[in-house]
Amino acid sequence: MLICGLKLTHDGGLALVEDGRLRFSVEMEKLDNSRRFQPLDRLERAEDVLAREGVALGDIDRFVVDGWFAPQGQDQRNPLLHVSHQGRPVVLPVAAYQDLPGAEVLARRDFIGLPLGSARHAYSGYHHSTQHLMGSYTTSPFARRGQDALVLVWDGGMTPVLYRVEPQPLRVTRLGELFPLYGSIFADFCAALPPFRGSHQPAAQDPQLMPRNLDVAGKAMAYAALGTDDPGFDTVLTEQLDAMELSFTMGDDLAHALKHGDASPWPDATDADLIATFQGYVGRRLHAALGAAVRGRDLPPRLCLAGGCALNIKWNNLLRSSGLFEEVWVPPFPNDSGAALGAAATEWARTSGRAVLDWSVYQGPRLRPALDDPPGWTSTACDVNGLARELHDTGAPVVVLTGRAELGPRALGHRSIFAPATDAGMKEHLNRIKDREEYRPVAPVCLEHRAPELFAPGTPDPHMLFDHDTRVGWEAKVPAVVHLDGTARLQTVNDRQSPFVHELLTAYEKLSGIPLLCNTSANHKGRGFFPDVASAAAWGRVPAIWSEGRLYRRT
Repeated sequence: MLICGLKLTHDGGLALVEDGRLRFSVEMEKLDNSRRFQPLDRLERAEDVLAREGVALGDIDRFVVDGWFAPQGQDQRNPLLHVSHQGRPVVLPVAAYQDLPGAEVLARRDFIGLPLGSARHAYSGYHHSTQHLMGSYTTSPFARRGQDALVLVWDGGMTPVLYRVEPQPLRVTRLGELFPLYGSIFADFCAALPPFRGSHQPAAQDPQLMPRNLDVAGKAMAYAALGTDDPGFDTVLTEQLDAMELSFTMGDDLAHALKHGDASPWPDATDADLIATFQGYVGRRLHAALGAAVRGRDLPPRLCLAGGCALNIKWNNLLRSSGLFEEVWVPPFPNDSGAALGAAATEWARTSGRAVLDWSVYQGPRLRPALDDPPGWTSTACDVNGLARELHDTGAPVVVLTGRAELGPRALGHRSIFAPATDAGMKEHLNRIKDREEYRPVAPVCLEHRAPELFAPGTPDPHMLFDHDTRVGWEAKVPAVVHLDGTARLQTVNDRQSPFVHELLTAYEKLSGIPLLCNTSANHKGRGFFPDVASAAAWGRVPAIWSEGRLYRRT
């Protein structure tokens, strides 16, 4: 069975699952240097993706469109999405945004009228919350082992809800809401403060396709290291929030009350203090609520995280180190970048009864071939050992483009800028050439078997989604990857999950004695990964590009 999952709103994408195996998952932002969070609002782009992959529309057995919400004031049970096909407006009914208590979690709605090619196709739909849930579980090690697990789903437009998945036979149970806060509250809170006010992405004409503040949370997570988290104010924050009705303005209202209210408890607090404390508070509230939900109950000791909130490495680390669970899994695409995959995975699991996917993180868009050297650049043959020597001998960053792109928002070695981490000035240099704020961290990518020597806990973390402390003695050896608070957003690699990066690091370690490199995304500011060498050369802010066995140098 060939299933095509579609995400039409922000972080739009298309994924193809064949008999439980992911063939590819393509996000719109990773095509043609598109803007981040790009929707799939023109359906002919889906036709283009399928054509690039050699897939005929007639070969597809099922189309699945991710559920969404209706504009305010309209029927949320029967939302309509307004997109286009070949310049003509299209209105598509979809499933609702979130499942409700008492309803079947895996309920499927069937529709007709999806225009692709010269025909209108039947399609199905699931709740947006359901695709997050199943996208996380079906890609987890628990699914591969056939084990029950809990799944916490917390996305921008929904409150945190805990589910249980029993795979044999497949059964999904809604255990309940943890507390009444929308997942966007941290981003909205920070966007109301001066460091981020006015700097976030402007709202789109259609808020259905592009909600506000999508690009704030990641920056604010880094900015928090400039402040002090004071748990002594948790009671004040709870009182303030409990006095508000659940709404999408709670973050804005809370920030205004703390910053400008007559009874502000923090008259001398900096914006960084407010952000650090609120981030810490949300993590502690999540930990406490989850603990209360699982203690004393016969529930599996395994947890999957899903939804945009699972990109917060501080919260992830708090849950992983809490002792509540034996294992915690976060997929590399917990936000809406994995929604097309999640929709297809849900259809496969419900249809087949097998809630597991065969997948790899390197199944994004193909690298466009470099037919000629870009103007102003020359190239020579260069293997991975030569790339390692280039990094070691020059001490300069190199754009690396190889194979299929990574799934999700993190650059994991196929669309990366690599650089030595031994010079403290490298972090400043990388932030400068990427037009990023000086407080932003640069991530390390490290050989998995060496990581415990450099970081605590240093446990396997192939998708850069947990917090690690830098061990004493190593801060001075790899200063470029140490954040302001002494932590690092570590990516570990082994020869099975990431053979190319593992080979590169092994070669670099032989030359330098250092088992890691700086790793940051290769992209224009505000856009997806470079799709080819020509794009990286046009950007031109590093002296060398390595791609598919060739090293390009600016002449």
